[in-house]
Amino acid sequence: MDSETLLETATAVKRFRMFPYFDIAHYTLMCLSVKEDSYPTQFSGQQVFSRIHPLSCWFGSMLLCFAGGILGNLLLGEPVLEPLKNESSVLVATVVWYLVNYAPFDGVHKLLQFTPVKLIVSILNEIFRANQVHRSILFALKNFPGSYLLVCVFGILKGSASLHMKIFQRLLCGIWQPSNIEILKPSVVTKGSLVASILFILKHKEYIDAPGEIVYFGIAVYFCAIRLLHLLFRVDPFVPFENLFCFLFLGGLLDSIKRAITKDNATVAAANKNSPSSHKTKEE
Repeated sequence: MDSETLLETATAVKRFRMFPYFDIAHYTLMCLSVKEDSYPTQFSGQQVFSRIHPLSCWFGSMLLCFAGGILGNLLLGEPVLEPLKNESSVLVATVVWYLVNYAPFDGVHKLLQFTPVKLIVSILNEIFRANQVHRSILFALKNFPGSYLLVCVFGILKGSASLHMKIFQRLLCGIWQPSNIEILKPSVVTKGSLVASILFILKHKEYIDAPGEIVYFGIAVYFCAIRLLHLLFRVDPFVPFENLFCFLFLGGLLDSIKRAITKDNATVAAANKNSPSSHKTKEE
């Protein structure tokens, strides 16, 4: 692929309209996440949670579907429920929620379990995620110029908002698991959003000498790649870099040196204890 074709493709991808197709893919995965969550038996028993508590299921699904706008408004001091005032988006999300949970013979849910279908929906969702991170970075740079840490945090939250909102969605559905909060156990999505936010900021500062469309397209492909790796092979590509960073800068190297010194001292002490001179001293 020559540079002109690549630029045209990247420009076309950047100009994709998110509504309705990419939004529907996002809503579908969010509703599927709520449906497949683990609920206490005292709330669901032997029946599906959505059949027993449809209102809680719907509201929890809407929290995840519009998590980016809700968290973004929370950071900016705006009304947190303002994203829900877009009635067309709420209506589309509600239709998707209904089909995922109440389609005849559970047909939509079974279709989404089919690997090729789930991969297609996931790829559409990752393009949607790249768009959300890009728009949030541009918005934050405009409103907080020079505050790059805040800009980066804003991009991370917009890219992985549903994961940070998950604890509140589970609380609405009767699940309280504070140990599973996203900041304690960052997922591959949060880590990917961090890298994407940094790249967009570097492009804004002109440290990356490439057209903005190419950077956008590359980040969209990058999101799709890490999602496919995670879905197909359960691989987290960031783990080797995390281990290296922790070893060098978060005490891993010092702990290794300490263990080596302690082991050497213990070996020397054991050797001295078992040496002939120590036995001879005891006999005397």
